[in-house]
Amino acid sequence: MTPLFSTDQARLEREQVYRYLSEQSYWARGLPRDIFERSLQGSLCVGGYDEQGRQIAFARVITDNATFAYLADVFVLEHARGQGVSKAMLHYLLQLPQLQHLRRMMLATADAHGLYAHFGFSAPARPERLMEKLDPDIYQRLAAC
Repeated sequence: MTPLFSTDQARLEREQVYRYLSEQSYWARGLPRDIFERSLQGSLCVGGYDEQGRQIAFARVITDNATFAYLADVFVLEHARGQGVSKAMLHYLLQLPQLQHLRRMMLATADAHGLYAHFGFSAPARPERLMEKLDPDIYQRLAAC
């Protein structure tokens, strides 16, 4: 498979991306639709497409386009996994002009450390300097309101 990648948000199959993130991902389960839409507006998004133009992959980057970026919501649909799509998408994404010369790019993953290591990501050199404010149940509380 030779996927095609694009940053054109008009090409995104938004419903498919939303369903994957809100129903299948471990990190965004329960994501409200309005928050999903706002997240796309503030991000550099990459869609991955098969030879027929169907979306098979997605990633988004939150960035100031100068010094910092955070890679988020990376996924490849199950039927397209194991074919090099994630590696090709990361290669495409990391070559984008607006992501060049950044001082720091970060991400969080529970299960893809090996993939990201191929692209220079590693555990923080100084983890004692990093902090986070995490609210993993926020979407469930919002749904209950």
